[in-house]
Amino acid sequence: MSNMEKQLFNLKIATKELQRNSKKCDKEEKAEKAKVKQAIQKGNMEAAKIHAENAIRQKHQSLNFLRMSARVDAVASRVQTAVTMKQVSKSMSGVVKSMDATLKSMNLEKISALMDKFENQFETLDVQTAQMEDTMGNTTTLTTPQNEVDTLLHEMADEAGLDLNLELPAGHTSSMASSVASTEQDELSQRLSRLRDQVS
Repeated sequence: MSNMEKQLFNLKIATKELQRNSKKCDKEEKAEKAKVKQAIQKGNMEAAKIHAENAIRQKHQSLNFLRMSARVDAVASRVQTAVTMKQVSKSMSGVVKSMDATLKSMNLEKISALMDKFENQFETLDVQTAQMEDTMGNTTTLTTPQNEVDTLLHEMADEAGLDLNLELPAGHTSSMASSVASTEQDELSQRLSRLRDQVS
């Protein structure tokens, strides 16, 4: 197994670990919500507020882990393409030097910086790689049509008997980390778009 193939394996492991962390946060959120309810029943609004803040924080952290999992998964797909087409450049191989420790740290900021380095390398891959990805059906999570995602969300909400508008958090509750993650995804989407424009 080459060094790059080993790191590809590590990327896939990190994707699953990030998903596990997201689920842990989900459990913590549910636990905090239960404590909110208990505190309200006891008339302790100060405690209820603290547990509510904890629940919201866990919810945003869960989403951040989930977003990063999708981002790492997208990078893993592109690394797989590069390995398959034997287009792993020396500079891309150089990115993996501190990769093990970074992925194991589960530090979203460090992992994000590592993904930035990988994504910059992908911009230098030739047109052939981009064309192959197009023929593979744009399988990365970042190219999922937003309208299809929205439609599915509403369908699932209808099946659950929920009003999606009521379930979605208000804009002012979003954390700074969540905003940063969204900005990073937007930037990556723009890079991918530019790469495709070069192909067409």
